[in-house]
Amino acid sequence: MNVLRFIFILFVSNWAAAQQPSKEDSLVGSLTPEKRWWDLMSYNITIKPDYHTKTITGNNKIRYKVISEQPSELMQIDFVKPLIIDSVTQNGKKLSFQNKGNIWYVSGVRKHKNRKYNIAVYYSGKPVESQSPPWDGGFVWGKDSLNRPWISVACQYKGASLWYPCKNMLYDEPDEGASISIITPASLNAIGNGCLVKQQRTSDGDMQYTWKVVNPINHYGISFYMGNYVNIKKNYTGIIGKLSMDYWVLDYNKQKAENHLIPESIQAMKSLEHWFGPYPFYEDGFKIVEAPYIGMEHQSAIAYGNNFTKGTYKGNDVSKTGWGKKTDRIVIHEMSHEWFGNSITAGDIADRWIQEGFAGLAEELVLSDLFGKKAEEEFLSGRYRTIENDKPIIGRYGINEDGSSDGYVKGWAVIHMIKTVIDNDEKFLQILRGLNKQFYHKVVTTKEIENYINIQSGINFNAVYDQYLRTSQVPVLEYFITDHKLQYRFTNCINNFTMPIKIIGIEDWISPTTSWQSYDLKNNFINQVDIDPNFYIKSYKSKE
Repeated sequence: MNVLRFIFILFVSNWAAAQQPSKEDSLVGSLTPEKRWWDLMSYNITIKPDYHTKTITGNNKIRYKVISEQPSELMQIDFVKPLIIDSVTQNGKKLSFQNKGNIWYVSGVRKHKNRKYNIAVYYSGKPVESQSPPWDGGFVWGKDSLNRPWISVACQYKGASLWYPCKNMLYDEPDEGASISIITPASLNAIGNGCLVKQQRTSDGDMQYTWKVVNPINHYGISFYMGNYVNIKKNYTGIIGKLSMDYWVLDYNKQKAENHLIPESIQAMKSLEHWFGPYPFYEDGFKIVEAPYIGMEHQSAIAYGNNFTKGTYKGNDVSKTGWGKKTDRIVIHEMSHEWFGNSITAGDIADRWIQEGFAGLAEELVLSDLFGKKAEEEFLSGRYRTIENDKPIIGRYGINEDGSSDGYVKGWAVIHMIKTVIDNDEKFLQILRGLNKQFYHKVVTTKEIENYINIQSGINFNAVYDQYLRTSQVPVLEYFITDHKLQYRFTNCINNFTMPIKIIGIEDWISPTTSWQSYDLKNNFINQVDIDPNFYIKSYKSKE
């Protein structure tokens, strides 16, 4: 066999194998019979981390409701090794269970339809440690600048089963909320989601802090922090009343929080409530907690690690426009996830662009409120350069597969282009607020978001969605100018792609398709096409 041909076949075979989801991916990402029969109602988590051994012990009391006439014999619980489940009980009775990889099957649970029950899952072991938090999920056994323990966890991509036994599916949130009790040495504080409901000393001299959220919460949005924290409390008058805003920072950073973090978050809250509607979790309060990594959208307990600087990490401006250093982008980005990500949650991680795209839009909107439209347009056009187009934004459904990292900026670009085409700030404002009313505290699909925008705008954007979300191609406006007429069409795109666009120097909008069209330039004296920078489109001047 020809060596090059052999290498090519080997490459294709390996690529094909890599594209096939594992059985475990399917068990975690799909609605299996062992998960379909029960609806998650609440979690009651207790955890005790041991910093010196990097191990944890804990339990999760899971409340569930039976929703099937013929439930499976087994209940599937997701939990990642090397952590292990030690025992499972229901009403004081031990239940049997078996393990297949990171999937655990419990036998003998009660399951009369429409009834609610509780099981308690006790566990222990050494959890996966994150090597690059928050992108690489797992435990973070950090140290502050005084060499003191500083612990947290971040697990958006791989899921909460990295540190507590759960139903690791975004589509099923605990309807009645969740509580987390953290047991820590008395020298440290522990912060969790929601409101502090109990603080007590344990029999062996440790402290136990119990935090609770009353609203639905996605599994990766549950988290905790342990460290030498101090608390700064502020009251904010929001759209629907008084909101408690708390800041938990390391003791030596209190002044930095006062000077930077608090004013940045308050100005962000004003803009976000204006554009998106009321903060979605007034009952659970609002918190920003200093974390040993750059940031994460833990519901009502946002992780912050941007070094109390404007820009992104260490003052970086990814857009290279200067506008990226005008605000603390991590504050805005993570706060915006309270609306898109925590209140409105993609039901499958394949649709994560919904959360990240609208968070990118939030950065633009806050910038516009502070510095005007020129700032937002230049900022986004600068971010266009970071899009890689390596693969479609939307991943494959049902296998716990994330889409392209372009979901952040390209997803944002899709919404921005829709905003530009609508060309009516008040209508766009009502669409954003309407999304947060229609899908308040709900899990959603891309199609639901698409349909809502189409209906409320009165414009069919289906071709735009299909082009930018489901392919990695960047549309090209091919054109030539002859006899004072502009001839144009879209190429490098799906067959039915069309979108109204603006060209610099031409007052009218044009609506290219994949077929040639003509525009009379009249008094517009141009010899090349420069597309309005609000659109993520390339241009190519062809021969006649």
